[in-house]
Amino acid sequence: MINLGILISGRGSNMEAILRAIEMSKIKDVVPRVVISNKPNAPGLQKAAKMGVSTKVVYNSARGWEYDKEIVSVLRDHLVNQQNGLICLAGYMRIISPEFINLFKGRILNVHPSLLPAFPGLHAQKQALEYGVKVSGCTVHFVDVGVDTGPIVAQRTIEVEDHDTEETLSNRILMQEHELYIECINRFAQGRLSTLGRRVCIKSC
Repeated sequence: MINLGILISGRGSNMEAILRAIEMSKIKDVVPRVVISNKPNAPGLQKAAKMGVSTKVVYNSARGWEYDKEIVSVLRDHLVNQQNGLICLAGYMRIISPEFINLFKGRILNVHPSLLPAFPGLHAQKQALEYGVKVSGCTVHFVDVGVDTGPIVAQRTIEVEDHDTEETLSNRILMQEHELYIECINRFAQGRLSTLGRRVCIKSC
């Protein structure tokens, strides 16, 4: 059984999709233990609480590992640890310290709204439109010490339409994010992911 911690900063769209999938048994062998936000007014906190998941705000002026120590403490208090834990970033707008990443190496997932390594960082959809790409999508990856540079677990593509705006492209990609993140969490929980260098291999059932 995997104990899940989710880190958010805003509305928690991917968080909500994950929690709904667990409720509906689309994700198996995963227990949502805590949702943590670095912003006290994040709408996702109320959503998580209504769904019966513990929430916690970690809001202070500390930086780097000094801040992340408290995150790790909250995760451990909710049984999310290096042995049986999984941490999912769902719109979490902080750079995670190397110490935190190394502590949970191979147990932190993130979803990004582009086909990495293209357009990392903020406003990926805007970057894609400005560059003029014909295909975009989303990527689920393990988190490493870079920004959106970790080993890629899976990707989904969508065509960029001529009339797309940042908003319309973002909305279409978000729908794919929800589905892909759920698939990848399932694969992790089933022990089907293995990493060799930068390559993530998915074992067949």
